[in-house]
Formats: sequence, structure tokens, C-alpha cells
Amino acid sequence: MTTRQIEPKRLDQARRLRRSQTPAEERLWSGLRARRLQGHKFIRQHSVGPFTVDFLCREAALIIEVDGATHSEDRDIDYDARRTAYLELQGYRVLRILNDDIFHRFNDVMDMILLALADKLPPD
Repeated sequence: MTTRQIEPKRLDQARRLRRSQTPAEERLWSGLRARRLQGHKFIRQHSVGPFTVDFLCREAALIIEVDGATHSEDRDIDYDARRTAYLELQGYRVLRILNDDIFHRFNDVMDMILLALADKLPPD
């Protein structure tokens, strides 16, 4: 069995991000952690290539990115699009969820994630 090595710098960054989650990430993590979502295992703040993704379900190759107000500027939108394209080339599906949806439509968010896990979420 091969062990995937993560650069120490990347590992430190992921650890730092886990310790300083945003309130929206904390709320979503409360629904994803410990296989709470129909037994699916998620990890948080995990390195995928040059990026650290918010949440990852390896078995379903699903990445969940939590987006706040900082993702609304043109340059941020372009960066997110390049990032998503890279992650998709690595074989992952990327689901972007807005902070506002996590706080005001949490059950709908969880249902949307279940659809994505079952590969039944329609494309954007």
C-alpha cells in the first residue's frame, strides 16, 4: 500500500484551517461529521493538488466548497472557476454552497448534498 505524502507546509495550512473554521463551515461540519449524513464519511480542509478543499467525501469523489461574500468579486469568481475545473479534472465533482443557504436552508442544503452523493443532482 502506498501512503500519500502531503508537504509539511500544506499539512500545516490544513490544520490551521480546521482550527479556524468559519461559522458556516462549523454548521455544515456538524451535519457531515462522524458519518451523520446517511453513513457517508467526510473529511475537512483536505489538500487536493495545490488546493485545500473545505469538505471531501472520497467514496463519492465529492467536494463541497462553502462560499461566502468573498466569492462574489469577478476575480474571485474566475479563481473559483479555475479551481473547480482543476478539481474536476482530478475526477471530483464540486458542489458550491453559499453561507446564507447553510444558515437559512440547512435541511435543503443537506438534501442537496444527498442528491449529489447519489449522483442525482442536475448540473448547474
